[in-house]
Amino acid sequence: MRAVPAPKVWVTGLTVGAIAAVVALAVQADKGPKPHAVAARPSASASAGAHPTPTKSAAPAAVPAGSGTGRRVVYSLGKKTVWLVDASDAARRTFAVWPGTVSPDPGTYTVGARTRGAITGSDGVKIEHIVYFSVKSGVNVAFSNAVDGASPPPASGVRTGGIRMRVADGAALWTFGSTGTKVVVVG
Repeated sequence: MRAVPAPKVWVTGLTVGAIAAVVALAVQADKGPKPHAVAARPSASASAGAHPTPTKSAAPAAVPAGSGTGRRVVYSLGKKTVWLVDASDAARRTFAVWPGTVSPDPGTYTVGARTRGAITGSDGVKIEHIVYFSVKSGVNVAFSNAVDGASPPPASGVRTGGIRMRVADGAALWTFGSTGTKVVVVG
C-alpha cells in the first residue's frame, strides 16, 4: 500500500485576516451581557425587537395572589415571570421568561407531556427541557430553553407557544414540572 502525501495548505493574507476578524468578533460577543435568574420583570430599556435581558433582584418576588395553593408552577403573563412553588406555598425558584407570540389564557392547567432531549422548535431554534401544558388555537404552549442559551425574539409572522428561559431555569422547571403538575397562569 502506498502512502498518500498530505495535501498542501495555502494560507493567504486574506484567509488569515478573515480568521482574525471572526476570532475578534467571538471574543466581543462573549463579553456581552448574559441573562440572570430574576424575581423582577425584564428590563424595559432593551432595544425594540429583541428580548430584554433580565436583571438580578435582591429578594424573590412574592408568589402572585390568586394563584392557588399547594405545589404548582405559576406563570405571570404581565410580569413574564415563573415561580416554582412547593407544597407549603413557598417559592423555591423564581425567574424571568421570554414568551412566544401565542400565550395561554389565565387559568389552571396541568403538565400533559414532556420532552427532555433537544428538538427544533417552531421558530427553528434547538430547544430542550420542553414542558407542555396547554394548546391555544392549535398551537402547543410549553416551557423550554434554547440549547445554546439564546433568547431570540419570536420569528416575525410565526405563531409560537414556546415560553423560553435560561438553561439552568429550564433544567429546574423540567425537574419540578413532572407530568400532572399544576400550572397556574395569571394575568
